[in-house]
Amino acid sequence: MAVIARKTGHYLEDFRLGHVFRHKGGKTVNEGLFNAFTEFNYTTNALCKNAEFARLHGFEGLVCPPGLVMNVVFSQTVEDISENARANLEYINMRFGAPVYVGDTLEAETTVVGIKPSSKDNDRGVVHVSTVGRKQDGRVVIAFERKVQVWKKDLAAKVDAGELDEKPSVECSPEIPAWDPGADYASRAYLSSDHGYMEDFTAGDVYAHSRGRVMTDEHIALTAVLDNTSQVHCNQFLIDQNPEKYIGGRLIIFGGIPFNLCLGLSCPDIADNSPADVVYTTGRHTAPLFAGDTVFAETEIRSVGDYPGREDLGLLAVTLRGYKHRPAKEGEDGPQRVDIFYLERELAVRRRSHYAA
Repeated sequence: MAVIARKTGHYLEDFRLGHVFRHKGGKTVNEGLFNAFTEFNYTTNALCKNAEFARLHGFEGLVCPPGLVMNVVFSQTVEDISENARANLEYINMRFGAPVYVGDTLEAETTVVGIKPSSKDNDRGVVHVSTVGRKQDGRVVIAFERKVQVWKKDLAAKVDAGELDEKPSVECSPEIPAWDPGADYASRAYLSSDHGYMEDFTAGDVYAHSRGRVMTDEHIALTAVLDNTSQVHCNQFLIDQNPEKYIGGRLIIFGGIPFNLCLGLSCPDIADNSPADVVYTTGRHTAPLFAGDTVFAETEIRSVGDYPGREDLGLLAVTLRGYKHRPAKEGEDGPQRVDIFYLERELAVRRRSHYAA
């Protein structure tokens, strides 16, 4: 009898500049996965709730919200890219493409575009990657870069440090059904918020979203449903062996969950009348989230503009911030806000003049 213990994931010294990972598995978005994530994060957009409403607006059926698309593709990359990571540092230029429906199968591939050992701590470094997700017909559904802090296994090992001179380039922009002047959109306008059309937004306004959501140990099951295998989200025994090495000495909630949740908490005010997110230019987790924390969100309107080539839509640029609270320390007055998430977001929004008048 042999005892076999295979290493999973990659450490900093394992990465090679320019290497392309074609991630194994892929994932079909079934009804259970769709329901779990649209209900969990308070998504209110009727395109994700009402198949008849979605078809009226030109889609094939229920549309996966952007946070779910991101999570399904991101999680496929974890075993190869971040299973042995300390933290996900930044999302860069996350663009959305073809709509994703229940029954679609998503696959992902990732190119290593940069590797940088830490100048301060020789047990870690940053890996910069570019990921593309496609559905079964080959259309791109999402493309993004991210930077992740990864542990070294052998402190003496050489690292293939550097940056690619030219990053991979892929076309990725939303596929939004055309406005149909013969469609009776107004007859079903009651199914979405009446205050969230493009005409309602003003640059400089800040929306303090009213709902909060406590995170419990359910985050472990949600992470597993996505096939995310990173041990810092599910292996408390590992953390207990060296708690100082891991943030907070506790299971840290997978970043895709507060990412998804902040999008959902903001949905009634910002995205109820959005047919698609366009791009997240930059995003980052500014503090960890643990079981027992309650997540809140606010959105600042940065600019209000026209959507290229579409008189029925506008382009809304916002900054989304997620936060929690910590108990007051001596001398402080009440619980103190702790920002946990930051996202610069652009999304398409319907105009009332075309869809509700």
